[in-house]
Amino acid sequence: MREFEDLTSLETVDTFIQNSKLSFIYISKNNCSVCHGLLPQVQALMEKYPNIALGHVNVDTVEEIVGRFNIFTAPVLLLFVNGKEYIREARIVHMDLFEQKIDKIYENVVGP
Repeated sequence: MREFEDLTSLETVDTFIQNSKLSFIYISKNNCSVCHGLLPQVQALMEKYPNIALGHVNVDTVEEIVGRFNIFTAPVLLLFVNGKEYIREARIVHMDLFEQKIDKIYENVVGP
């Protein structure tokens, strides 16, 4: 299973987003049952998309992420294409709809 890179500062988050054509960030917090329950599902889904760089940010560690990305709840799933946010899902994520959104973008950026 693909691992998420731990991003521990706002600078590493920005560098991570800028260094990949496709980048995905999973934002969670401590003591969040939804965050911990959803992560393995997202991790399994991302196996389908080898060209997406995977990052993880803990809000309790990188508190500035809240202001940078207007985070109001957790978890938050963000997909960036060439540094621009294309998908944002938060809290309750319908995995089948999320997968359809990623499929469309991935096919357009990477190809079939």
